[in-house]
Amino acid sequence: MKYSLLLLAGLALPATALAQRPAKIKTKLKNVPPAAAPAKPLKVAAPATADYATLYAERYITQDKLRRDLTILASDEYEGRETGTKGQKMAAAYISQQFKLDSLVAPVTSNKENPYLQPFSLERSAWQPGGTLTVGGKSYKWLEDFYAFGRSPFQAATAVQPVFVGYGIEQGAYSDYKGVDVKGKDLLILLGEPHTPEGSPVLSPEGNATKWGVDFRAKAALAAQKGARSVFFVDYSPNSNFAKLMGRLAPRVMQPIIAPAEASGGRAPSFFVSPALADKMLGTSAAAVAAYEKEAGAAKAPVANKFKPVRFTISAPQERSAVGTENVLGFLPGTDKKDEILVVSAHYDHLGIIGGEVYNGADDDGSGTTGMLAIAEAFAKAAHAGHGPRRSILFLANTGEEKGLLGSQYYTDHPVFPLANTITDLNIDMIGRTDAAHEGKPDYVYVIGSDKLSSQLHAVLERANQQHGNLALDYRFNDPNDPNRFYYRSDHYNFAVHKIPVAFFFNGVHADYHEASDEVDKIEFGKMEARARLVFYTAWELANRDERPVVDSNKP
Repeated sequence: MKYSLLLLAGLALPATALAQRPAKIKTKLKNVPPAAAPAKPLKVAAPATADYATLYAERYITQDKLRRDLTILASDEYEGRETGTKGQKMAAAYISQQFKLDSLVAPVTSNKENPYLQPFSLERSAWQPGGTLTVGGKSYKWLEDFYAFGRSPFQAATAVQPVFVGYGIEQGAYSDYKGVDVKGKDLLILLGEPHTPEGSPVLSPEGNATKWGVDFRAKAALAAQKGARSVFFVDYSPNSNFAKLMGRLAPRVMQPIIAPAEASGGRAPSFFVSPALADKMLGTSAAAVAAYEKEAGAAKAPVANKFKPVRFTISAPQERSAVGTENVLGFLPGTDKKDEILVVSAHYDHLGIIGGEVYNGADDDGSGTTGMLAIAEAFAKAAHAGHGPRRSILFLANTGEEKGLLGSQYYTDHPVFPLANTITDLNIDMIGRTDAAHEGKPDYVYVIGSDKLSSQLHAVLERANQQHGNLALDYRFNDPNDPNRFYYRSDHYNFAVHKIPVAFFFNGVHADYHEASDEVDKIEFGKMEARARLVFYTAWELANRDERPVVDSNKP
């Protein structure tokens, strides 16, 4: 799962028993270690009621199967599977190999080398040392006084006249942009959000932090919508420690950035400056900013200010190069409703190597990827035995999720099968661990988005759980005011944008989220098995029911 904001404050950046198979297949892709030897098939008697869903789930979605695939994909040999790297391509080859072993159709007919792969091009940008920002005759240093994320608009020294727009918020009647032309401009924006004198966020009736207070990306996205060229964020909060945070973030900041070659929309490039530098840029003092924040909170509205942003010069160069990457697609044709497509997705990329350490991403999202592979095999074995689904199923392993949902965006912009025929996306992103909120409690899974577009999808999911899994389904992150904004942070969202019903299965974040310590030995395979089976049971009903889920709601 890709990062959220307080990605800033805590990275927190600113997130078997197998049927006998052939031993090898021929592939033109290199550097693919052989799969582990499969175990002998389990002997599972068919239920008296011919409950084939249970039969195939128990036979093929097992802890042994999940452990086998995850141990390979989340090994150091795959180098953290960062988008565009050798490790990511090794993982793509391994996944396509498993699809071929299951006799799934390779649907990307335009790719003659490996028709399971949907290739596309991106651009890698890497910050270069030596960037400077000069204001008031004083020069400030890159990675000491400022840093940034995104694609730099300041490859060479550039003179900038910034525009201050308060908190950079627009919600209801509250707008820091009212009457301000920011097209093509570079903005100064305060991190955080206004609070009442009693300490409650002004824009939250429930008193909880909003997206504006915890996610700089929401502000950067709004700035981009308004036409801004860049944003310079300033954190004056009492608990901020810029130097300490900078020390923690430096290795991540210097990681290459992967993005579409032609950036459009999205988020404005985001720079973060120290309070001392911010004072110079705003032409003011910390005390004056504190008074402004207090006044805005009391008024519950943007207020006038006497700040006089100072013209400055900045150089923040990046080295840029083209990079290729691939989604992996395996297709199982349906029977009488084969023109309708159910998608089961997971992202197989992770963070790669940072500061010399391999970030293997066993939970994020090795767990979802291996869960999807097990579900694919279960459906394929059912089909080969004459119990195939009525609707077709596309198993979609996305690349580039950690870089901004890039693989799923590419697929939905360039679908292999018409989106109009796509009935649902069941997305699996992190199903192998337990978060702090559920320690010591019964097995659970967070489900996000299942009721936002289709009440029927939600009902199917709940019925499947009652009949087969009986996990505790936690819907707390469906709250549109949830500051984590998980609904927007994984690959299902690009399907939801096209009004395709979605359900996102997730175990929540934990201490090893986006850390080098997210390793296989911490995966709880019993819980992972139960969650993957729930996705399978939900998919089984969706693929076989008479009607596709109706889009009958549009919840935020």
